[in-house]
Amino acid sequence: MLEAQRGTPETSMGGSRSMMFGRDPICGVVAARTARQAVRQLTLALRRTRTVELRLDYLASDKECRALLRALPHLAHHGVLLATCRRTANGGRFSGDIRRQIPLLAAAAAAGCAWCDVEIETAAKFRGDVLRSLLRPARLLISYHDFRRTPRDLRSVFKRLGAARADAVKIATHCRNLGDSLRVLRVARGRRNVIAVPMGEAALPARVLALREGSALAYAAVEEATAPGQLSLEEMTTLYRAASLDRRTRIYGVIGDPVGHSLSPLLHNTGFRLRRINAVYLPFLVRELRDFLAIVAPLGVAGFSVTLPYKQRILGHLDECDPLAASIGAVNTVVRRGRKLCGYNTDYVGVLRALERRMTLRGSRILLFGAGGAARAVAFALAQADAEVIVCARKLEQARHLARAVGGEAILRRHLQSARFDAIVNATPVGMHPRTGASPLTSSELRCRLVFDLVYRPMRTRLLELAARRGIETVSGAEMFIAQGIAQWEMWTEQRAPEAAMRRTVLAALAREERAGARGKP
Repeated sequence: MLEAQRGTPETSMGGSRSMMFGRDPICGVVAARTARQAVRQLTLALRRTRTVELRLDYLASDKECRALLRALPHLAHHGVLLATCRRTANGGRFSGDIRRQIPLLAAAAAAGCAWCDVEIETAAKFRGDVLRSLLRPARLLISYHDFRRTPRDLRSVFKRLGAARADAVKIATHCRNLGDSLRVLRVARGRRNVIAVPMGEAALPARVLALREGSALAYAAVEEATAPGQLSLEEMTTLYRAASLDRRTRIYGVIGDPVGHSLSPLLHNTGFRLRRINAVYLPFLVRELRDFLAIVAPLGVAGFSVTLPYKQRILGHLDECDPLAASIGAVNTVVRRGRKLCGYNTDYVGVLRALERRMTLRGSRILLFGAGGAARAVAFALAQADAEVIVCARKLEQARHLARAVGGEAILRRHLQSARFDAIVNATPVGMHPRTGASPLTSSELRCRLVFDLVYRPMRTRLLELAARRGIETVSGAEMFIAQGIAQWEMWTEQRAPEAAMRRTVLAALAREERAGARGKP
């Protein structure tokens, strides 16, 4: 039943998927403690997808479970419902044994759930078609979960699942890196009834690409995530448009550590959507650069942004590098041309666009705080604009090295309280989400008329708050972020970006985040 079925339009890689779970392959996951909350989540989910999983094990009691099942007949006809009651031994929240678990699933089937998901450990307790008969009229999905690792031999896992005589199977494993994620996704290729679920923060891009790679379903949280790395239903359907991706979709992304804070996916995917380009931009959490580079060709990555801590490290892995980026010594944009990786730096553009609107750079005395990859782009941009660059960094030798490269000077931090500048630029990650309470500089060190913080999330950082209190003009890193991102987008697509709309979308998201943060303050 679970053998590969190759060569037909609905099962071949990149073709349309099987309709065995309905027309919507993105499955919204309802996880709530009460029946009322579950019904509310189910109603919300059905506005975005017609395929929904009900996590019965999340309900606080049998009473709440029965209440939900009584409400299901009125809702089940609106979509395809999957019932799951995962036991604690298998990563769920149901503390009962299979003598309580199976009757609950059977009741869900009788209430209108089209599928029952049973973990392999429970299914192994039954012989032949006994489990299937107990859960009729629902179809049987057998699942395997490993929350610690991805087994080396996934074939044996698949063989074990196949022996359970299910209508479909699911393999969900924790992925330490992108290589693990691709191994999990490959299990589903060419098979119409296999669900592949890469779990973990590093597996987020693979979750988005699961349907593209052949998985029968991709899961997304309606509210509470039920597995590591699980995206929200809104993100999967709107931000990444996961159900519309196919083998012709161009893959772009941002690599870094951390990378979860990045709004680059929002910026770039907005542009792709508005220009109707078959492309998607994903956040790649990269802990080892070689792990990411190993999947660039297999996954079909056409280009990527580079952020901390790889803007300088990536140079040693490029086939070609733009002279300006080589001079800066840092790359934030990579274009893949055939087998070659070509590096560029658009941070340079972002710096100039952000500052030239506020001040005359020629002859200005500007303090650059930091000496890493982002700081190098700022230093070269300022020097090319004939500004006087003064560099201050935690490591004095690093500051001196950067200052020499642009004809500037280095300064010790203890001298900041007596020096004056036209502007100060923070090029360190201090104050970046989620450690938003920190500032790289103290209020007394802000002896200038303008402060520019490259950190853009939050839009109003602690450093900018300190500057504003002193009556100093401030520039958010969002200005540079949007400008450099649009330059990247146009480089990759060779089209003019819908700049105004991309800008509005990002600034609106930052404003919402800022309002939410203000409401959360005591």
